[in-house]
Amino acid sequence: MSDLYRALADETRRAVLDELATRDGQTLFEICSLLAMRHGLTLTRQAISQHLGVLEAAGLVVTEKRGRSKFHYFNREPLAEIARRWPVREETRP
Repeated sequence: MSDLYRALADETRRAVLDELATRDGQTLFEICSLLAMRHGLTLTRQAISQHLGVLEAAGLVVTEKRGRSKFHYFNREPLAEIARRWPVREETRP
């Protein structure tokens, strides 16, 4: 679970997840373009690829290779596990 928190601690990785949450199944090129346009992040493809590797190691991103292209998908299950483990309780007020 520490990999999950480490992955979420980085602003760039959260931006990657935001983009995948908007539209799943993107290539590295698409993700890099969206991060530059929408978030002003002009990192190299290698840097974004390393961020994707951290997200994949944490179980937040899964990939599928089709031909020469690799598609990235947001796996929400690790976040759902956190929500199940520590449910938010409504406060009761007198």
